[in-house]
Amino acid sequence: MKKILALALVLFVASLACGQSDSVTLEPSDDSAAGATDTAALPTATPQPTLVVHTLTPGNLPEEQSGVVGDQDSSMTADDKRAPSGDRFTFGRYERPFNANVMDMYYPALDIQGAFFYEDDTWLYAEIKFKNDSSSYALNGRYGFEIDLDLDGGGDWLILASAPSPEGWATNGVEVWFDADNDVGGEKFMYSDDSLTEQNGYETLIFGVNQQSDPDLAWARISPQDPYAVELAVKRTILEGDTSFMVGVWAGTDDLNPALFDFNDYYTHEQAGASLIEFEYFYPIKELSELDNTCRMAIGFQPVGNEPGLCPLPPKPGEDPPASGCPAQYTVCFNFGNQVVCYCVQP
Repeated sequence: MKKILALALVLFVASLACGQSDSVTLEPSDDSAAGATDTAALPTATPQPTLVVHTLTPGNLPEEQSGVVGDQDSSMTADDKRAPSGDRFTFGRYERPFNANVMDMYYPALDIQGAFFYEDDTWLYAEIKFKNDSSSYALNGRYGFEIDLDLDGGGDWLILASAPSPEGWATNGVEVWFDADNDVGGEKFMYSDDSLTEQNGYETLIFGVNQQSDPDLAWARISPQDPYAVELAVKRTILEGDTSFMVGVWAGTDDLNPALFDFNDYYTHEQAGASLIEFEYFYPIKELSELDNTCRMAIGFQPVGNEPGLCPLPPKPGEDPPASGCPAQYTVCFNFGNQVVCYCVQP
């Protein structure tokens, strides 16, 4: 599937190149009209801003959710300069809404509390909820979601928004990235490779600055119902007809760089550090900071349970929670509607 998508992208870009030119037409001066050859008198062309006309805008989020995921609340242990759980660098899980090295600054606008995924016939929506600590702060980071079409742990699409608008759906600062050469995740998808690799992560910008063949492809906003939530939307045409995939959500700042996916293949654990004091050899976080993500939601299919990056499945009726037998201090449970998910985060 990835090879087919990559080929389609190459053909698409080639078709755009064939239909565009960068020529500038200048009105002749009086001298040039008389046949003069002095080109120094020609006026300098001033680039004109491109007027973007939108014809299709996302609407309200659908009522029915396709996926839901919870995440750790680091505000509970922020005064101790640590995360409560969830930071497992080796497995591609990050709970790092703190500054580097000293971890004495906690960023609630980067601390994911949970996320919801929605679909309709035109759009894929992600809603990411952040810590409401009753303080005045702006959602001015980078927020997004990652799509794994092959269910193998290797991401295919990354939708990102920087400082989303509080005034409604907007495309400013929104990017859509694609991994055309299938190297996101390195040799072992989701997990740290045995040695650092040189892959280029998400290398193909489909939508963003100077790349808007479809000006309506992707949007973002701060939720009109919740000032501590970011909403993103992208046209489902990027799926090329696929209906089964996995989704994980992200929050960060400069470290949330599409070219560095997956992060545990670009940094060693020693370089990245850790936000859990239980990992005393790696604690505190170092070069990889101000970052948070979630496990992945299964969208459009019933997961077996061993899909890479998959969130723990809720217990079936009559079964004990998955974290049964886990020490209490390492058991974390989340409640979203009728779904209860428990994690055992014992190091």
